Amino acid sequence: MAIDDSTGTAARADVVLAGLPEIRSELEDVYRDLHAHPELGHQEHRTAARVAERLTEWGYRVHAGVGGTGVVGVLANGDGPVVLLRADMDALPVREDTGLPYASTATATDASGRDVPVAHACGHDMHVTCLLGAARLMAASPTSWQGTLVALFQPAEEPGDGADRMLADGLADRVPRPDVAFAQHVLPYPAGTLGTRSGSFLSAADNLKITVHGRGAHGSAPQAAIDPVVMASMIVVRLQTIVSRELAATEPAVLTVGSVHAGTTGNVIPDTAEIQLNVRTYDEGTREAVLAAVRRIVTAECDASRATRDPQYEEGGRFPPTVNDEAVTAEVSAAFTAYFGERARTSALQSASEDFSRVPDAFGTPYTYWGIGCTDPDAYRAAERRGTVAQDIPVNHSARFAPVLQPTLDTGVQALVVASLTRLARPEHRRG
Repeated sequence: MAIDDSTGTAARADVVLAGLPEIRSELEDVYRDLHAHPELGHQEHRTAARVAERLTEWGYRVHAGVGGTGVVGVLANGDGPVVLLRADMDALPVREDTGLPYASTATATDASGRDVPVAHACGHDMHVTCLLGAARLMAASPTSWQGTLVALFQPAEEPGDGADRMLADGLADRVPRPDVAFAQHVLPYPAGTLGTRSGSFLSAADNLKITVHGRGAHGSAPQAAIDPVVMASMIVVRLQTIVSRELAATEPAVLTVGSVHAGTTGNVIPDTAEIQLNVRTYDEGTREAVLAAVRRIVTAECDASRATRDPQYEEGGRFPPTVNDEAVTAEVSAAFTAYFGERARTSALQSASEDFSRVPDAFGTPYTYWGIGCTDPDAYRAAERRGTVAQDIPVNHSARFAPVLQPTLDTGVQALVVASLTRLARPEHRRG
């Protein structure tokens, strides 16, 4: 059901957000605490416990342990639409190098049994804090809206299986079907800005591990070997031609070889070499074409090198594309413009990937996903003037990445509230 115009939504948001100054300091403390205590995917026990405790305190019906460590809070406030807001909770195996007084020094054991450093190098701690802030303010302003708010805190976005695990654990039986779903992510743009985009926003991602087989020998006798290092090297070079020579310039895709491993020492030619690669695409046709080209090139190079066995393929995690619903995005974009003014912008297409869309897709629910800037505005403008944004502004997953606390936090809370109120209007504010 359509509601009143974006100006009306912004006015109601002002009422709900009037309580933000009162809780700002507390939210900032929550963020610092989460940042200093990051947890890897499926290990978010501390984070989940703190989320569940706060949601319970604010009157939400809480489902904890969904899919392992997922938490969902449901706040029913009369008849009306159901709005789902999602934040991801997990951190990365990265050693933080930000110099912040609340920088992480945490370590953990990862899924393969390795001891690794852990840091919130992607900003999920900010996502959690923003959703907690929005959930608290909405609970404190029941006369400003009507319907049901679902606050979903998802584990394991980075490995790409957190949403699937929550769904497999009966998420759809624990919450009402959402009429619309929203999510946001911090991006390395000026803090205080935010960007929406209709249609394709984030790419799909496919991960492949390829093993090629040769014949080992002494490094001094290469004629006795079939060298898998050379074989792998030729494959890596040739793979770069898929995007540059097989796709049109208007058909975006990214293919990255992130790991090549073979052998143990310089004077021994090994039997095998391993290549790990990542493919990013925005539609199924392009995805199928790129993956088919990868296999064609690998097979051809192995044949040319007289490989002793066919190459082996091991598929890793796959992320779906994030394709924003046009009508929902237009509605939210208009509300953002009315509330934020010129700080609300159209976002560029992003080559990162997410598993958020699996949740609304499982419900058959339309969604929109937007970005919020998190970089110090003065530092960003200075880098723009120098033409060194790519070199000087840390990006997500960098050891130096950390959102500036404000105005990033306020903007994220405000965005979630404004988006929610595009649907959760009081009956007197709805129109046909």
